[in-house]
Amino acid sequence: MSDARGEPGGALILGGARPWGRGAAYRAEDPRDGTPLGPEFRDADAAQVHEACTLAAEAAPGCAAVGPERRAAFLRGIAAELLGLGDALLARAGRETALPPGRLMHERARTVRQLELFADVVAEGSWVDARIDRGRPGPEPAARPDLRRMLVPLGPVAVFGASNFPLAFSVAGGDTASALAAGCPVVVKAHPYHPGTSELAGEAIARAAARAGLPEGTFALLHGRAHAVGAALVQHPAIAAVAFTGSERGGRALFDLAMRRPRPVPMYAEMGSSNPVFVLPGALAEGGAALAGRLAASVALGVGQFCTNPGLIVLPDDGGAAPFVAALAAALGACAPGTMVHRELAAGYARALAELRAIPGVHEVARAAAVQGAPAVAPAALLAMDATAWLAAPRAQAEVYGPATIVVRCASQAAMLAVAHALPGQLTASVHAGPGDEAAARALADVLATRAGRLVFAGVPTGVEVCAAMQHGGPYPASTDPRVTSVGTAALLRFVRPLCLQDAPAALLPPELQEGNPRGILRMVDGAVGRD
Repeated sequence: MSDARGEPGGALILGGARPWGRGAAYRAEDPRDGTPLGPEFRDADAAQVHEACTLAAEAAPGCAAVGPERRAAFLRGIAAELLGLGDALLARAGRETALPPGRLMHERARTVRQLELFADVVAEGSWVDARIDRGRPGPEPAARPDLRRMLVPLGPVAVFGASNFPLAFSVAGGDTASALAAGCPVVVKAHPYHPGTSELAGEAIARAAARAGLPEGTFALLHGRAHAVGAALVQHPAIAAVAFTGSERGGRALFDLAMRRPRPVPMYAEMGSSNPVFVLPGALAEGGAALAGRLAASVALGVGQFCTNPGLIVLPDDGGAAPFVAALAAALGACAPGTMVHRELAAGYARALAELRAIPGVHEVARAAAVQGAPAVAPAALLAMDATAWLAAPRAQAEVYGPATIVVRCASQAAMLAVAHALPGQLTASVHAGPGDEAAARALADVLATRAGRLVFAGVPTGVEVCAAMQHGGPYPASTDPRVTSVGTAALLRFVRPLCLQDAPAALLPPELQEGNPRGILRMVDGAVGRD
């Protein structure tokens, strides 16, 4: 367990116990120079995965029964514990990911904001979507039973920490926060490239759970570099749902495991996305150079490690294209090379660029300077091709994870629409229109609405607001279920299911479904929505 100085100790979190894993040993490393970091971590073995899941199953009824005020206090307690870690948490995250202090401070603030927002939602209570159709006695066919429906927790949730957001999409991030808000115990598999950060955040959750008097198995943390740890977690019969943020390859592998279980469970994976940006002629003429600067900044933001990085820019092949591409190339070429959060990501980025350069019709317009001897450095790059070549190249249509983007030049509006129709599922799609582009923008938006979870107009896709209206998910392969979001208050709906009570005695009704509405929540009663 972590020590008094806020340093990780390499342990798992299994109820009140802090054992070391019994599998293979590994260490985190500083991505900037490859320096190994202490302490040593070990994979959880099959028995420890089973113990974590069994504790979660035993805790599930108690977690579901926790009242909204205490559950909200628990979420706020996690936020306070994270803040209480102070600089120790940020320093460890910086050493393990090479993310700069300012970025990590912002990410911690986002993590705290998510927890507090879910606490507000839980305390208010209307999220349970209570619906009541009172019974009507009498002879058939006029008679009907009394029916009362609300959302209830699914049960234990397995969460996989993401590599690119060691706080906001990791152990105490949105998946964990939304599952706990829904009343579900959580078992987290820490990301092996920031295990120390994960342990510190996990201990914060465990302390908050103990302080709130929650069952011992409410939260568990498993370490593991081997794929077998995650596979055992997803396949454990106690797990009722899975949440994952990462690559398409990793997400699809876990999804297939979840579907092949004797009792399949929902597996919510947020995966790859190129986040295409369509720039119409009027927008190029009105402010192409300024737009190029904004897009370059978005491409290079966080060394391209945002899931909404704009990796595809589609524009007309007319007089405005050349100065726009020149401005974009100058901005990306001048970017200082940045360090990705671990060396495997940088190696994957280099492979992806090599694959793109080998496609007929692709040429590299710009590449920032490289740094020799730095294992995880990734220079920004700009590639270009025409629509015909892009439509014929499946590799160009897939995500390139890193600070690169592809410009696709289209000879006509029909070619732009063809590109839009050929897109796989996306987290976002953006449209930039100017004077005279109204009809073209409408036609594009109609197509893109079938391909993306969020449409952005006159903006850049990076920046995912934590709020009630946010949608962070989209058709496959952006995510495995386009009906849900992993960001915003609707994220907790992934971890609940409807339960209908028919002719239930008044004494057995939960407060949300009782006559008189003791919780004062919004409900639908006999077809009318209100708080009465």
